Amino acid sequence: MGFWSGVLAIVRKDLRMEFRGKEIFTTTLMFSLLVLVLFNFAFDMTTIKAEDASAGILWVAILFSGSLSMNRAFLYEKEEGCLFALMLSPIDRSSIYFGKLISNFVLTLISVAIIVPVFMALYNINVMEQFLWQVIAFFLGTLGFVSVGTLVASMSVNLRAREMMGPLLMFPVVAPVVISAVKLSGGLIRGELPADLMVWVNILIAFNVVYLVVAWLVFEHVIEE
Repeated sequence: MGFWSGVLAIVRKDLRMEFRGKEIFTTTLMFSLLVLVLFNFAFDMTTIKAEDASAGILWVAILFSGSLSMNRAFLYEKEEGCLFALMLSPIDRSSIYFGKLISNFVLTLISVAIIVPVFMALYNINVMEQFLWQVIAFFLGTLGFVSVGTLVASMSVNLRAREMMGPLLMFPVVAPVVISAVKLSGGLIRGELPADLMVWVNILIAFNVVYLVVAWLVFEHVIEE
């Protein structure tokens, strides 16, 4: 089985299981929406500039949503005793990583597509005024922490405290991506010119490349442990 056929097989399997069961998707989505509602009551938007805080609140909700779903990326295989069989299957080990990466990325982007309109309704802020550039911010930021989160999920799947260890291992590593995504989204919300924000786009692209290459190189050794 070729590389891309293995990737597509894993993506189809994971998405089919999620859309049938809806366990991860509904849990992460409800949790992220709860975060938005709590922030809405926690902050008095009349005393602070809403545009300055909006990007941070939005990305916290997205980050929590993605981290919960990625933490369970390999759990189905572990619970059913299929992880070892998956490793013995006639596909490249990196196909497993990229298959999981794409499925996690798709699920997280679906959550983003729902979180953003709810955020705009709750906070009365037009996040998507500069639509194309904001889509780029969401795409690059999500890809960055999903690439790390998928690798971390493969490392923590055999740990008893994987629900706690996964986010603890992931958050420090993805901090540069999250900070850059918040700066980029925040600048776009405030109406800054995209040309003035290109430094954050370049940082996001650079970290995405580094994360993907490192994950591709080390995944085979991590999954065997």
